[in-house]
Amino acid sequence: MNQLLKYTALIKQKATELGFSYCGIAKAEILNEDAKRLEAWLNKNLHGKMQYMENHFDLRIDPTKLVPGAKSVITVLQNYYPEQKQAANTPHIAKYAFGKDYHDVIRAKLKQLLQILNEEIGAIDGRGFVDSAPVLERSWAVKTGAGWIGRNGNLINKQSGSFYFIATLIVDIELLYDDPFAKDYCGSCRKCIDACPTEAIEPNKQINGSKCISYFTIELKDAIIPEEMKGRFNDWMFGCDVCQDVCPWNRFSKPNDERLFNPIPEILNFTKNQWMNISEDTFKNIFRDSPLKRSKYAGIQRNLKFIEIK
Repeated sequence: MNQLLKYTALIKQKATELGFSYCGIAKAEILNEDAKRLEAWLNKNLHGKMQYMENHFDLRIDPTKLVPGAKSVITVLQNYYPEQKQAANTPHIAKYAFGKDYHDVIRAKLKQLLQILNEEIGAIDGRGFVDSAPVLERSWAVKTGAGWIGRNGNLINKQSGSFYFIATLIVDIELLYDDPFAKDYCGSCRKCIDACPTEAIEPNKQINGSKCISYFTIELKDAIIPEEMKGRFNDWMFGCDVCQDVCPWNRFSKPNDERLFNPIPEILNFTKNQWMNISEDTFKNIFRDSPLKRSKYAGIQRNLKFIEIK
């Protein structure tokens, strides 16, 4: 027990030193209940054209399929709430995309954490995952005590809201496990449901991904967005934060202290006209390390046709 306590304390200490705002640990096990919910969601085709959600179902629910002999799942949270805001009358971009691509930033930190553990504890087999592999991050976050899943589908932390990234490190050593988060503090609030411009949030805590602005502006690779969505994006050009902006729990959000998430100046200040007149080469140069590269130049130009600047 003393050794488990020592290793667990070491992991949480090092996670804090690396800049993570939360670190919790759960026992690696098959996510049977989450598997049922995911399967039902997929069967309703609420993922739209995100076919990748259908892939590797068994890997999503069983951590030992990703790390043989897995015993523990470590969840860390990385705050991305920005101190700066976009200028008035600019095409809106989700706050998570203001700075450098979080995949690169957090993946490097997870790699560093695993290296530290190997040096301090001994040979550990493990893999880090950042939103780009078949891992149910939010389910593990709840199991590690990080918070609850709100009506908007986001993990909400009682102390700091929901503006953070969730990352997972699966390892093959036993540790002391945190209690899962057992309560739901959304109560009767439906601010996110009522505020969603495309009615993508359903009352039963189910998100219709195929109606979400983030889906249309980032995930959908079609050259044309369905005409019936015209006028429903408001001023959101890349992603959408409406359901988080109206969430009462985000009154506790504090600016992040990760310099790599400092906003790219153009994101804060470019007008719609400047976005529409930027060349593809300039776009690639300015946003080469930005999440915006996921939509590519053509996708950004496509999205601009659907927004309304007030």
